[in-house]
Amino acid sequence: MTVRISTDPSDVELDWLYLALSERAYWALGRSRELVERSVANSLCFSALDGDRQVGFARVVTDQATFAWVCDVFVDEAVRGQGIGRLLMAAITDDPRLAGLKRTVLATSSPEFYVPFGYEPLDRPERWMLRKGPGPSD
Repeated sequence: MTVRISTDPSDVELDWLYLALSERAYWALGRSRELVERSVANSLCFSALDGDRQVGFARVVTDQATFAWVCDVFVDEAVRGQGIGRLLMAAITDDPRLAGLKRTVLATSSPEFYVPFGYEPLDRPERWMLRKGPGPSD
Protein backbone atom coordinates (compact mmCIF):
# COMPACT_ATOMS: atom_id res chain seq x y z
CA MET A 1 0.00 0.00 0.00
CA THR A 2 1.29 3.43 -0.97
CA VAL A 3 -0.55 6.12 0.97
CA ARG A 4 -0.40 9.79 0.14
CA ILE A 5 -1.88 12.69 2.08
CA SER A 6 -3.91 15.25 0.17
CA THR A 7 -5.21 18.60 1.34
CA ASP A 8 -7.30 19.07 -1.79
CA PRO A 9 -10.94 19.29 -0.65
CA SER A 10 -12.05 17.51 -3.83
CA ASP A 11 -10.16 14.40 -2.66
CA VAL A 12 -12.45 13.90 0.34
CA GLU A 13 -14.64 10.90 -0.42
CA LEU A 14 -17.79 12.09 1.32
CA ASP A 15 -19.62 8.74 1.13
CA TRP A 16 -16.72 7.00 2.91
CA LEU A 17 -16.26 9.80 5.43
CA TYR A 18 -19.94 10.03 6.31
CA LEU A 19 -20.17 6.29 7.02
CA ALA A 20 -16.83 6.23 8.85
CA LEU A 21 -17.78 9.04 11.21
CA SER A 22 -21.50 8.43 11.68
CA GLU A 23 -21.26 4.63 12.09
CA ARG A 24 -17.72 3.81 13.30
CA ALA A 25 -16.22 6.81 15.14
CA TYR A 26 -17.27 6.81 18.81
CA TRP A 27 -17.26 10.63 18.99
CA ALA A 28 -19.44 11.15 15.92
CA LEU A 29 -21.96 8.31 15.96
CA GLY A 30 -25.16 9.41 14.29
CA ARG A 31 -23.67 12.56 12.77
CA SER A 32 -25.79 13.54 9.77
CA ARG A 33 -24.42 13.65 6.25
CA GLU A 34 -25.31 17.35 6.05
CA LEU A 35 -23.23 18.02 9.16
CA VAL A 36 -20.28 16.03 7.77
CA GLU A 37 -20.46 17.97 4.50
CA ARG A 38 -20.67 21.32 6.30
CA SER A 39 -17.75 20.46 8.59
CA VAL A 40 -15.60 19.48 5.60
CA ALA A 41 -16.51 22.65 3.72
CA ASN A 42 -15.43 24.83 6.66
CA SER A 43 -12.22 23.10 7.70
CA LEU A 44 -8.75 22.27 6.43
CA CYS A 45 -9.07 18.62 5.43
CA PHE A 46 -6.36 15.99 5.25
CA SER A 47 -7.22 12.83 3.30
CA ALA A 48 -5.13 9.66 3.42
CA LEU A 49 -5.47 7.97 0.06
CA ASP A 50 -4.31 4.59 -1.20
CA GLY A 51 -4.57 5.27 -4.91
CA ASP A 52 -8.05 6.75 -5.22
CA ARG A 53 -9.38 4.94 -2.13
CA GLN A 54 -9.80 6.96 1.06
CA VAL A 55 -8.30 5.14 4.04
CA GLY A 56 -7.97 7.98 6.56
CA PHE A 57 -9.03 11.50 7.33
CA ALA A 58 -8.41 14.39 9.71
CA ARG A 59 -9.61 17.95 9.75
CA VAL A 60 -8.44 21.16 11.35
CA VAL A 61 -10.69 24.04 12.38
CA THR A 62 -8.56 27.16 12.40
CA ASP A 63 -8.22 30.88 11.83
CA GLN A 64 -4.74 30.14 10.36
CA ALA A 65 -3.33 32.91 12.55
CA THR A 66 -3.50 32.04 16.25
CA PHE A 67 -5.50 28.87 16.93
CA ALA A 68 -6.37 25.43 15.56
CA TRP A 69 -8.40 22.44 16.70
CA VAL A 70 -7.48 19.03 15.26
CA CYS A 71 -10.53 16.78 15.05
CA ASP A 72 -12.16 13.82 13.32
CA VAL A 73 -8.89 11.90 13.01
CA PHE A 74 -9.99 8.54 11.65
CA VAL A 75 -8.17 5.63 9.98
CA ASP A 76 -10.11 2.77 8.38
CA GLU A 77 -10.05 -0.27 10.65
CA ALA A 78 -8.75 -2.50 7.83
CA VAL A 79 -5.50 -0.52 7.58
CA ARG A 80 -4.86 0.59 11.16
CA GLY A 81 -1.40 -0.04 12.51
CA GLN A 82 0.28 0.79 9.19
CA GLY A 83 1.35 4.35 10.03
CA ILE A 84 -1.51 6.18 8.34
CA GLY A 85 -2.46 8.12 11.46
CA ARG A 86 1.17 9.19 11.82
CA LEU A 87 1.19 10.36 8.19
CA LEU A 88 -1.95 12.42 8.79
CA MET A 89 -0.56 14.02 11.93
CA ALA A 90 2.81 14.71 10.29
CA ALA A 91 1.02 16.45 7.41
CA ILE A 92 -0.94 18.59 9.87
CA THR A 93 2.20 19.40 11.87
CA ASP A 94 4.11 20.37 8.71
CA ASP A 95 1.34 22.32 6.97
CA PRO A 96 2.55 25.90 6.39
CA ARG A 97 -0.98 27.27 6.92
CA LEU A 98 -0.68 26.14 10.55
CA ALA A 99 2.90 27.24 11.17
CA GLY A 100 3.47 29.59 14.07
CA LEU A 101 0.07 29.17 15.72
CA LYS A 102 0.05 29.92 19.44
CA ARG A 103 -2.26 27.00 20.25
CA THR A 104 -3.33 23.81 18.54
CA VAL A 105 -5.63 21.62 20.59
CA LEU A 106 -7.35 18.27 20.29
CA ALA A 107 -9.42 15.92 22.41
CA THR A 108 -8.68 12.21 22.37
CA SER A 109 -9.06 8.91 24.14
CA SER A 110 -5.51 8.00 22.97
CA PRO A 111 -3.28 10.83 24.21
CA GLU A 112 -0.07 8.80 23.93
CA PHE A 113 -0.45 8.68 20.13
CA TYR A 114 -0.20 12.48 19.87
CA VAL A 115 2.79 13.06 22.19
CA PRO A 116 5.39 12.56 19.40
CA PHE A 117 3.72 15.40 17.50
CA GLY A 118 4.22 17.84 20.39
CA TYR A 119 0.85 17.52 22.14
CA GLU A 120 0.69 17.49 25.92
CA PRO A 121 -2.00 17.89 28.57
CA LEU A 122 -3.32 21.41 29.04
CA ASP A 123 -1.16 23.50 31.39
CA ARG A 124 -4.18 25.17 32.92
CA PRO A 125 -7.29 23.12 32.12
CA GLU A 126 -9.22 25.13 34.69
CA ARG A 127 -9.00 28.12 32.33
CA TRP A 128 -10.73 26.30 29.47
CA MET A 129 -14.47 26.54 29.19
CA LEU A 130 -17.07 24.74 27.12
CA ARG A 131 -20.41 26.00 25.91
CA LYS A 132 -22.68 23.17 24.86
CA GLY A 133 -25.17 23.91 22.15
CA PRO A 134 -28.29 22.13 20.95
CA GLY A 135 -26.44 20.25 18.17
CA PRO A 136 -25.18 16.65 18.19
CA SER A 137 -23.09 15.71 21.20
CA ASP A 138 -19.86 15.19 19.29
